[in-house]
Amino acid sequence: MTDLLEKRNLLRTAGYNYNFDREVYVNRGDRKVFSLEFVEDHDQNELRQRIAETNASGWRFYFNDQPPPGIQRELESLLGG
Repeated sequence: MTDLLEKRNLLRTAGYNYNFDREVYVNRGDRKVFSLEFVEDHDQNELRQRIAETNASGWRFYFNDQPPPGIQRELESLLGG
């Protein structure tokens, strides 16, 4: 199994769904979003650590370069606040 496929399975198992339009993995329950680029560029251990992080409020975005505030608000609105 390739590394990217293993990462995708890791995210899927943790409750993340892929959004093809935005190229992100989303977990609405945990309110976390991983960009495809972040997933590709970081190893499985880093992904596990980020998945395990507690998120007390708001959405948490894991991108190589954080999206501008306007894009974050757009994503938050699209994802449900």
